Amino acid sequence: MEQTLPAYVIGVDYGTDSVRAVLVDARTGAEKAQAVHHYTRWKTLQYCNPAKNQFRQHPLDYIEGLEAVVRRVAQQVPAEQIKGLAVDTTGSTPGPVNAEGVALGLLPEFADNPNAQFVLWKDHTALDEAAEINHKARTWGGEDYTKFEGGIYSSEWFWAKIAHVVREDAAVASAAHSWMEHCDWITLLLTGGELASFKRSRCAAGHKAMWHESWGGLPAEEFLTHVEPKLAGLRNRLFTETYTADEVAGHLSEEWAQRLGLSPATVVAVGSFDAHAGAVAGEIEAYSMVKVMGTSTCDIVVAPTSEVGDHLVAGICGQVDGSVIPGMLGLEAGQSAFGDLLAWFRQMLEWPLQHVLSTSKVLTPELQAALREEMSNTLLVQLSEAAAAVDPAESQVLALDWVNGRRTPDANQALKGALMNLTMGTSAPQVFRALVEAICYGSKQIVERFEEEGIAIKQVIGIGGVAKKSQFVMQTLADVLDRPIKIAVSEQAPALGAAMYAAVAAGIHPDVLTAQKAMGSGFAETYEPNPARVADYQARYAQYQAFGRFVETATVGQSEEPVMETETPAITTA
Repeated sequence: MEQTLPAYVIGVDYGTDSVRAVLVDARTGAEKAQAVHHYTRWKTLQYCNPAKNQFRQHPLDYIEGLEAVVRRVAQQVPAEQIKGLAVDTTGSTPGPVNAEGVALGLLPEFADNPNAQFVLWKDHTALDEAAEINHKARTWGGEDYTKFEGGIYSSEWFWAKIAHVVREDAAVASAAHSWMEHCDWITLLLTGGELASFKRSRCAAGHKAMWHESWGGLPAEEFLTHVEPKLAGLRNRLFTETYTADEVAGHLSEEWAQRLGLSPATVVAVGSFDAHAGAVAGEIEAYSMVKVMGTSTCDIVVAPTSEVGDHLVAGICGQVDGSVIPGMLGLEAGQSAFGDLLAWFRQMLEWPLQHVLSTSKVLTPELQAALREEMSNTLLVQLSEAAAAVDPAESQVLALDWVNGRRTPDANQALKGALMNLTMGTSAPQVFRALVEAICYGSKQIVERFEEEGIAIKQVIGIGGVAKKSQFVMQTLADVLDRPIKIAVSEQAPALGAAMYAAVAAGIHPDVLTAQKAMGSGFAETYEPNPARVADYQARYAQYQAFGRFVETATVGQSEEPVMETETPAITTA
């Protein structure tokens, strides 16, 4: 009997804080090795200004991380046995490049310019530009290019960010021959191909750049220059065609094969976004919702294109043919803050001790660092335990989860978080429980929007750091949604999903569904809703919705709906 030679693939997943790689058996999905690298510059928030919602990342963080994690996992097997590699990243995270595809941030004259770096997904400096895109898309007299993006374009996305940067920085605007999403730029870097012929990601372009086949690709030049005259000519330097993540983008260049310890014969697949790759690893199927839960959430649903037809789902983050699984429609929603909201509260509580540590003349720097790490590692655990013990009937604290704006339903990044019903007796665990409930109510609004729009949600699957680490959050979510939530086994689901795409591109599996079945790692556990809690949360959810209408009315100055019609105590916002 002929023996099958070993075949491995590598999935590389770029998150907000770090990059990780997994080396897996391409036929079974069994993990051989994994590695993680935290971005050096990002740790100190270089090029960022949180007060302005400005979050930028230097391309050197991406390059250094790529070399660190891939070299580490690639050492586990002979290079010739590694057949393919694929990259997923956060998005929309675009950056400016020159005519050779070199990121401007790598050039000496732009090395310290925040506008020349990659504009991270959570950067909200383009609020005005997003508002202009939405207004002009409806009034310019032509096609509404936002209609496949849920009907509302976000400041988190491609064109709004580019328009903001070119308005603010003439030098970057002049030097930027083109712009690339992070997932595309890393893939171009690895293959060493020509920028003009490079295969851009369908996932990125369709969900964030208003690309659609029905109008021949990107929005018309006339519309883009109507939004911002400084965008003139950029469309022709971008792309027309897009490609799904199971396709071959190229092979490793000689330079990068050597830098990574791989063979130049290694196939590199087209790039994708982390949530979409994670959904594949989460074994998504028609009408499942995979919730990728980390700093934010992305909620991914797939449905047969023939069943959805021309129906447009309002208020989500796009519906794109083939963006998750080729041959099916990918629909995306999400929350701009999930784990980030809980981390914000932890940092608030930590501040006094952090300040004392940083100004201490007694403790050594090493001891200060150790104490900080110990505190950060234990505080959320202790808060979760204490909050889980709080009887909701004894705490009337209610929160909104919009500290980073609202992504879905109906994107509005200008919204702010809020707390109500605080008293002199309110405790930190009570506030923490209200924040956990708030992110779960935000999730419920997304599920309801899909179903109101005719897209059934038949099961919910959780992946990501929060899903794996916080039993309290997941049980609360199951109770609020009144649905079971299955938790995927994989610790690195987006990286595993990228590896599945790589296995198809390398010819080891014929399609993504086959790769998914062969390489999937299954589910670790299922959280069942607690009937005793469901009714309580339904009542509090109604209060959350009323509170949200009140705050949104105060933000925009008008509302078509009555607000705060439920019986709730006086409002205190914070």
